[in-house]
Amino acid sequence: MCGHCCSTPLLDQVPASLIPCLDSKVTMEAGGLPLELWRMILAYLHLPDLGRCSLVCRAWYELILSLDSTRWRQLCLDCIECRHPNWPNQPNVEPESWREAFKQHYLASKTWTKNALDLESSICFSLFRRRRERRTLSVGPGHEFDSLGSALAMASLYDRIVLFPGVYEEQGEIILKVPVEIVGHGKLGEVALLASIDQHCSTTRLCNLVFMPAWFSPFMFKTTSGHVQFDNCNFENGHIQIHGPGTCQVKFCTFKNTHVFLHNVPLCVLENCEFVGSENNSVTVEGHPSADKNWAYKYLLGLIKSSPSVLPTENSDSLMSLDLESRDQAWSPRTCDIVIEGSQSPTSPTSSSPKPGSKAGSQEAEVGSDGERVAQTPDSSDGGLSPSGEDEDEDQLMYRLSYQVQGPRPVLGGSFLGPPLPGASIQLPSCLVLNSLQQELQKDKEAMALASSVQGCLIRKCLFRDGKGGVFVCSYGRAKMEGNIFRNLTYAVRCIHNSKIVMLRNDIHRCRASGIFLRLEGGGLIAGNNIYHNAEAGVDIRKKSDPLILCNQIHHGLRSGIVVLGNGKGIIRSNQIFSNKEAGIYILYHGNPIVSGNHIFKGRAAGIAVNENGKGLITENVIRENQWGGVDIRRGGVPVLRSNLICFGYSDGVVVGEEGKGLIEGNTIYANKGCGVWMMSSSLPHVTSNHVSYNGLYGVAMFSQKDGSGEFPGGHGAQENFSEDGDAILWETELEKDDDPLRRPITIALVESNSINHNGASGLYVQSSEALHIITNVIHANGDRGITVAQSSQLTRVANNSISCNRQSGVKVEAQCKVELRGNGIYDNRGHGIITKGDSTIVIENDIIGNRGSGLQLLPRSDTKVIKNRIHSFRAYGIAVRGRTKALVQENIIFQGKTNKTIFQQVSNNHECIMKNNKFLVFKKKPRVIHELGEEANSLAAVMNRTICPSRIYHTRGVS
Repeated sequence: MCGHCCSTPLLDQVPASLIPCLDSKVTMEAGGLPLELWRMILAYLHLPDLGRCSLVCRAWYELILSLDSTRWRQLCLDCIECRHPNWPNQPNVEPESWREAFKQHYLASKTWTKNALDLESSICFSLFRRRRERRTLSVGPGHEFDSLGSALAMASLYDRIVLFPGVYEEQGEIILKVPVEIVGHGKLGEVALLASIDQHCSTTRLCNLVFMPAWFSPFMFKTTSGHVQFDNCNFENGHIQIHGPGTCQVKFCTFKNTHVFLHNVPLCVLENCEFVGSENNSVTVEGHPSADKNWAYKYLLGLIKSSPSVLPTENSDSLMSLDLESRDQAWSPRTCDIVIEGSQSPTSPTSSSPKPGSKAGSQEAEVGSDGERVAQTPDSSDGGLSPSGEDEDEDQLMYRLSYQVQGPRPVLGGSFLGPPLPGASIQLPSCLVLNSLQQELQKDKEAMALASSVQGCLIRKCLFRDGKGGVFVCSYGRAKMEGNIFRNLTYAVRCIHNSKIVMLRNDIHRCRASGIFLRLEGGGLIAGNNIYHNAEAGVDIRKKSDPLILCNQIHHGLRSGIVVLGNGKGIIRSNQIFSNKEAGIYILYHGNPIVSGNHIFKGRAAGIAVNENGKGLITENVIRENQWGGVDIRRGGVPVLRSNLICFGYSDGVVVGEEGKGLIEGNTIYANKGCGVWMMSSSLPHVTSNHVSYNGLYGVAMFSQKDGSGEFPGGHGAQENFSEDGDAILWETELEKDDDPLRRPITIALVESNSINHNGASGLYVQSSEALHIITNVIHANGDRGITVAQSSQLTRVANNSISCNRQSGVKVEAQCKVELRGNGIYDNRGHGIITKGDSTIVIENDIIGNRGSGLQLLPRSDTKVIKNRIHSFRAYGIAVRGRTKALVQENIIFQGKTNKTIFQQVSNNHECIMKNNKFLVFKKKPRVIHELGEEANSLAAVMNRTICPSRIYHTRGVS
C-alpha cells in the first residue's frame, strides 16, 4: 500500500457504538462553515487523517463517507499498487463505491502479513516486548544494495525491499528463505526483474514489477507450500508455478504469453488480471485441491466471502433480459412477442371480440361450384349442432345431430386455440416462462451450493484475449470463474478428467473452436454467461461429462449453440439460445442430456437436432422461429420430446427423418409454415397427445422418399467435425446400457391421441412404404381432407379417430393403398365422408354421418370391404359406386339424406359389387313410419344406442 495509507483503521472497521451520536447541525455549524466547504477542506487529507475525522461523531462519519466521488476516488487512482477497480474489463465504468473498492484492495494487500500476527500471538512473551519495526532496504544505483540477491541476504522477517528504476538480472536462482516484500519504485514498467525465484518461506509479496524469465529457466516464480501475493505486476514469456498446499493471490497483473500452473492448490485467487497472447493455456488447474492447507487459506476464504458477489439479483436478471430482447428485436427478420401469463392477449380465449371475418351466430359455410364446402367458420365446427340446421324446403329431410368431439385437451391452454394474428402477442403458460438465474438457484439447492462454493482456483474479473487457450482444468481440478471476458482465443475453457468448474456471468466470444469444452466426466455449473460468435459450439459436452447449464445466452454462433455427444449428459435449463448458424442444441452419438425450460429461437437451422443415436429428455421448451425444423430427429435419434411449444417456424415443427425414433408427446405444434410433424416412412416415432394446429401445410405427414440425399437441413451431417486433435471417433465402443422407461419400444410408427386441427392442408397425409397406425386422434377443421392416404404399400391402420369439419373429404385413399378404417367417427366434412381408390381398403364399424358429399364413394378399380358402418349424407348418397368397382357392402345401416337422392347409387351394372344384409332407412312425411328396404329393421332405439367413437345421437325431425 502507499506509505501514507498503511497502519490506518478503515472506516468500516470502527464499531458504530464507538462513534459519538451528535446532532449534525451542532457539529457542522460550530465553525460556521457549510458542508460544501468542509468537503473541500477534507479533500486534502490523507487516509490516516480521514480515519481520525470519522471518529469524531456520526455526522463527521457520514461527511467522510460523502467524499466517495472526490477524495476516495483520488486515493484509489493515485495508489501505485492498484489500478482502476474495473480494470481490465470495464476501465471506463465507475465502481458503485470508490471507498468500497479502496477498502477491498486495502484488505487484500495486507493478506500476506496475517501470518506475522499469528506468529506473534503464539509467543507468550509477546506482551512484554516491543514490536520490531520493519526495515526498508533500497536496491539500485547509488543505493544501499546493487542487486536483489545481496539485499535478500541481509533481509529479516517482513522487511520491505524497494527496487529503484532499472533492469535487474540475476544469474542464479533466487531462494526466498524469509518473508519479505519486494516493491518496484516509480511507475509500472520502470523496474524489470529477470530472475527465477523459488519461495521456501511461509509468505511473500511482490508489487509493481515487470517479471521476465532468466536465461537458464522459463520459471519466473514457483512455490510449493507458502503463500505469495502479486499486486500490479507484469509477467512476460515465462511460467509461474504454484504447488499445493501453497496458495497465491494475484491482482491487477498482466500476463503476456505467460502460463500460470496451479497443481493441487487448495485455494488461489486471480482477480482483475489480463492474459494476452498465450501460446498454450493461460491458466492450468491440475489435480484435486490439497487436503493440507497452509496458514493463508482461511484468510483468503474470508476475503472472498467479504468481497462483492457476482451472484445475480432479480433486478440484474431483468436488466439482462431487457438487453437481450432489444438485441433480439434488432436482429429479427420476423417478430413474435411473448408476454407472461396474466397479461391481456388478443388471442386469449377470454377475449370477447369476434374474430376477423366471422359473423355472429353463423354456422353455415359457403358452397363452391363443385357442390362441396369451401369455407367454414371455426366456431361452427366446435358446437353441438351440425350444419344441417340451415333453411331447407319442408319436403326435404332435416336432422339435428348432437355430439361431443372427444380428444386430448390442449396441453398449453387457450392461447394457441385461435388462429395466429399478425403482430399479436402470445400468452405463455407459467410453465414455459423463462426463469431467471436467481429463481433457478433458489429452487435448485445443488446449483446454489455449487454457485456459492469456492475451491481450488478462483478467477474473477479477468480478461483473456488474443491467444490459444484460456483456462484448462484437468485431473480432478476445481476452478471457479466469475465475471471474466474470454475473446479471440482458440478456446475459452476446457474441463476434462473428472474436473469441476463453476462459471458465473462470464462473456465468451469469438473463439476459434468451442467456447466451453467438457469431456471425460467433466462437470460443474455454467450459469448466467453470455456466449456468442464462436466458430464451433458455444458449449461442447462429450464423453460422460455432466454439467448443469443454467440461464445462459448462447447466440450467433457459427455452428451449434450446445453440442452433446459421445455419452455426454448434462442438464440444460432456462437458457436463451438463438440466431446460431446450425442447431441450437445438437445431440448425437448417444448424448443424453435433460433439456428443459429453454427458449430456442431464430436459428438458421433446426432448433434442436437429435441424430446418430442421440437421446435426451426434451421438455417444456419454447422453440420458435427457426429456419428449419423446430426439432429434427434422424439416424437413430431417440429422444423424448414432451410438453414443448414449437411454433412460428419457417419450415416444419417436428421432423423425424430417416431412421428417426423417439416419443413425441404432449407438445403444442403451432403456426409453423411447413408441416406440424414431418416423418419419413423409415422412421419409428411414437407421436401421441400433441396439439397440432394452424400449420401452413399438413398437420402430420409421412413420406417415403429420402430428403436431400442424406444432407441435413442447416448443414448437419457430413459437414460437422466432432473429432478432437485428429483422432477418429469411436463412440460406439463407449456405449452405456441404458434401459429408459420413457422410451417404449415400438415396431410400427404410431400416431395416437393427437388433436390435429386448422392446418392449411390435410390434417394427416400418408405417402409411405411402411406400416403406420393412426389411432384415437381428433382431426378437425383442416384446410384440405382430414386424412389423405396417397401411398401405402404396407397396411395403414386408421382406428377410433374423430374426423370432422374438414374443408374437403374426411378420408381419401388413393390407388394401390392398403388401408383399414375401423371405429372412426367421420362427421360434418365438406366433401365426402370417405373416398377410396385403394386396392385393399377395409371400412368397418365407422360412424359416417353428416358429410356434405356422399357418405362413402367407391371409385373405379378399387377393392373395398364396407362392413357394419352407420352411413348418412345430408345432400348426397349414402354410398356411391363409380364405375367398375370390387366391393363387399355388408351389414351396414344406411340412412337416407334428401328425398331427391337415393340411399345407394351405382353408375353401371357391377356384378363384383356385392350387397349383403344391409339396412336402408328412409322416412315418409305422413305418417311417421320407418320403412325398411332389405331385411327386417331393428328398432330405431337400437340404432341410436350403438356406440361409435365419438358417440352420437340420431334424431329425426320433419320426417318425410
